[in-house]
Amino acid sequence: MKFCQKCGSMLLPSGDELKCRRCGHTEKRDDTTFISKESMHEKEMPVIEEKERAGLPTIKARCPECGNNKAYWWLRQLRSADEGEVRFFRCTKCDKTWREYS
Repeated sequence: MKFCQKCGSMLLPSGDELKCRRCGHTEKRDDTTFISKESMHEKEMPVIEEKERAGLPTIKARCPECGNNKAYWWLRQLRSADEGEVRFFRCTKCDKTWREYS
């Protein structure tokens, strides 16, 4: 990583040069300059398959769809780490899934 000699900002690749976005200063790339790119991938939400349900805990919770009083439950951190987890429920009878924010 190289920094601008004039203002101290990071130099970014522009053609065969490195250019400062703040002040416009340019430098020629040398043999030690290389570019690395990382791409962000979307997080996948795990799907609970029939065989995985055997290990899930159950709780007494009323299903809003069929009125059954038993549901599987699990927790997921969906937002940033400083916010609470979300509790998911899935009815043991009709497979309706709903959530509860804490």
